[in-house]
Amino acid sequence: MNIEGYYTIPDFLRTYQIGRTTLYRIVQDGKLRITKIGRASRIAKADAQAWAESLPTTGGEASDG
Repeated sequence: MNIEGYYTIPDFLRTYQIGRTTLYRIVQDGKLRITKIGRASRIAKADAQAWAESLPTTGGEASDG
């Protein structure tokens, strides 16, 4: 298993700027999974990317005022 393909929990929280409680709510809702590697919890970077891409976005169009 290539550990470089995984975030630690603190790295994931920093990267996606969310709190630990929010992360565990997302996991409980089945939107993201945590993998145990030995005693350590990790999140696959591919899973994190897929989760981030599934988030709703705003229209992004500028208004004329």
